[in-house]
Amino acid sequence: MTEKTLNLRGLKCPLPALRARKALGGMAPGDILILECTDPLTAIDIPNLTHQTGDTLEDTNKGKKLLTFRIRKK
Repeated sequence: MTEKTLNLRGLKCPLPALRARKALGGMAPGDILILECTDPLTAIDIPNLTHQTGDTLEDTNKGKKLLTFRIRKK
C-alpha cells in the first residue's frame, strides 16, 4: 500500500477531478490518494468522483483556503 499526494492548488473545475481520476487509474487497490485543492467546487466534484469510481472518500478537511481529500482506491 502506498500513499500519493497531488498538489492541485490553483486549478479550477474540472481539472482537479480529472487529474484525480487519472491518478486513481494508475493506483493499486488499497493505495491512498491525498488531494490538496483550493477550488471550492472540489467539495462537490471529488465526492461525486468517488461515487462514480467506487473508491472510498475516507476524509475531507476544509480549511479557510485549502481542501484536503483522502481517497482509498478500491
